[in-house]
Parts: sequence; C-alpha cells; structure tokens
Amino acid sequence: MKKTLAVLAAVMSLSIHANEKLIVGATPVPHAEILEFIKPELAKEGVDLEIKVFQDFIQPNQQLAEKRIDANYYQYRPFLDEYNKTRHTDLVPVVGVHIEPFGAYSTKIKNIAELKEGASVSIPNDPVNAGRALVLLNEAGLITLKDPSNTLSTPKDIAANPKKLKIRELEGALLARSVSQVDLAFVFANYALEAGIDTNSALIVEKGKSLYVEYLVARPDNINDPRIQKLAKALNSDAVRQFILTRYKGQIAPGF
Repeated sequence: MKKTLAVLAAVMSLSIHANEKLIVGATPVPHAEILEFIKPELAKEGVDLEIKVFQDFIQPNQQLAEKRIDANYYQYRPFLDEYNKTRHTDLVPVVGVHIEPFGAYSTKIKNIAELKEGASVSIPNDPVNAGRALVLLNEAGLITLKDPSNTLSTPKDIAANPKKLKIRELEGALLARSVSQVDLAFVFANYALEAGIDTNSALIVEKGKSLYVEYLVARPDNINDPRIQKLAKALNSDAVRQFILTRYKGQIAPGF
C-alpha cells in the first residue's frame, strides 16, 4: 500500500511539474536573452520556462495560434495586428517590454547624402515593415510617397524616386547579411545586434516610438493563465529594466 501511494505521489509530482512548463517563442537577440535572464526567477515561482528560438517572423505566431507554444515575445502591435488580419487569428498582446531602433546601415557610404543614383536599398518584405522603411526613406528626402504618413506603403506607392533607387524586398532575417551586398540596408535591431552591427551607426534611424514597443503575446484562451501572468510581471520588473539598460547600453530601451 505504501509503495502504491509513493508511486502515485511521484506520478502526481511529475504531472504538476509538466503542467507548470511554459513554452515561449522568441527571436535570439534581445528577446531570448531577456527571457533567459528571468528564467531563474520564474523557476522560484514554479514556472519552468522553455525558450524556443526562431529566426523568422512568421513561425512564432503560427505556432502560438496552433497551440504548439504558449506565448511569444518578438513583435510590436502593428505587425501583430496585420498578422491577425491576414491570417484570421486572434492573438493578443499581454505586456510591452522594450523598444528597438529600426535603422538603415551601409558599408559603402558614411553619410546618407553620399547615396548615389541607382543605389540598391534593401527593405523588409512584410507589409508593415516595408512601409516603415519607405516612410523613413521619404522622411530622409530620398523618395516621395503618395501618402507620406501611410506606414503600410509599398514600393508601388512611391510617387517620385529622383535617385532611381533600386528597392529590394528581403525577408527580415536576411537584411543584416545584405548590408555588405547593397548600398543601404534597413535592419531590425535584433538582427543587427545578433550580427554585431552597432545600432548607433545607422545612417537613418527611427528611435523610441511607442507604437513599436515589443510585446509578450498570448492567446485569448491562456492570457489569464497564472504562468503567463507571472511571466508578464517578470518582464515588466525593475530587474529587467536594469538588465536592458546595462546589457544593451542604449542600443535598445525599456518600453514600460
């Protein structure tokens, strides 16, 4: 009898432990690094945080919608809203964590005024971020958009291109690699940091817009799960704020 009770207790213990696992998808830098930082604290609170690292911007949302992971942390609201709209999902933001600069880099010129006629420019290939890059090109006086305030502009919305820039749309993860291959490349800060690019070296930069705070994202069915709420609280802690300020030295900023 005692042996049976011991076996049952062990099974229950394993079951409880399994139920407390939380799988969160993230891109490597800085998202996965921030999650790794809070992992020990969450363990003290009974949450076994498993970080699943992705290199693209589609799979983390797709796997969250399919319930293959419990949450993700890698995106801002405009991207999430566009994903929900086009993929007919209802993923929901939980808390904002940090803000990343989005900039254009070059190994061929030192100043944006040096950009020559016919220069090649790589931009993200998804609707939200392509528009974001085009708006920045418009603000820099390099192109004129039909609607300069439209962050969903596409290359077809370019009204004037006096320098005859050759716009190349690339998948987000390939942009950092394209810096040495084109005259100007727009790169997300997470990929820039991962590639060892100093975000302060951007020739065009958009910094600190609250619209682009990166969020922890969950589903309607699990947003109130105690494990998700513990994770949210940890991500918005003073410890994480200090970690961001110390680790990234101003290259990204707290968004809470």
